[in-house]
Amino acid sequence: MIDSHASDISDGDLIGPAPKVPVPDDVAAAVATLIRWAGDDPTREGLLDTPKRVARAWKEYCQGYGEDPKVHLSRVFEEVGGYDEIVLLKDIPFQSHCEHHMAPIIGRAHIAYLPKDHVVGISKLARVLHGYARRLQVQERLTAEVADCIWEGLKPRGVAVVIEATHACMTARGVRTPGVGMVTSRMMGIFREDERSRKEVLALMGMR
Repeated sequence: MIDSHASDISDGDLIGPAPKVPVPDDVAAAVATLIRWAGDDPTREGLLDTPKRVARAWKEYCQGYGEDPKVHLSRVFEEVGGYDEIVLLKDIPFQSHCEHHMAPIIGRAHIAYLPKDHVVGISKLARVLHGYARRLQVQERLTAEVADCIWEGLKPRGVAVVIEATHACMTARGVRTPGVGMVTSRMMGIFREDERSRKEVLALMGMR
């Protein structure tokens, strides 16, 4: 098994910062309206540039709309010395935003596959995750999109994706319950069909 901790992979290394594009007047006005509706004055000194900063920040948060994550799996390697065991990239940090309240989703993902004929550079697994995470999301769909992309792109014997995340729409508003995490998973191929293989990959991920 190839096992790699990805906690030292920065967002900046995965996807570059959004360019400082001009902000349309209607977008800035919409943010100013929201500030005013929340109870503050968008014309006061501390908030004068906030509408444009917020607009540019959201362009960066949603960079995933401008890319096709499948592209990251287009280059593969067949010279792997006959390696045919699990490839696992674990503890990949990510940030997203929920599509219901546009509140942050912050978590980590574990992505594994069992290669058939070739492997892909391990950083590409993280790039696939970030390509889908940097959109308005629900965790269940994010999990499925990452797994499906790897399944279709690499055609491996199996794919396993587990995502653990906290949701600000639950911790900072509404029920306001901090410290609660959500776990979603998607198993495909041998990891879905064979219980021993599923238990093995979950154990390697550190899941009980």
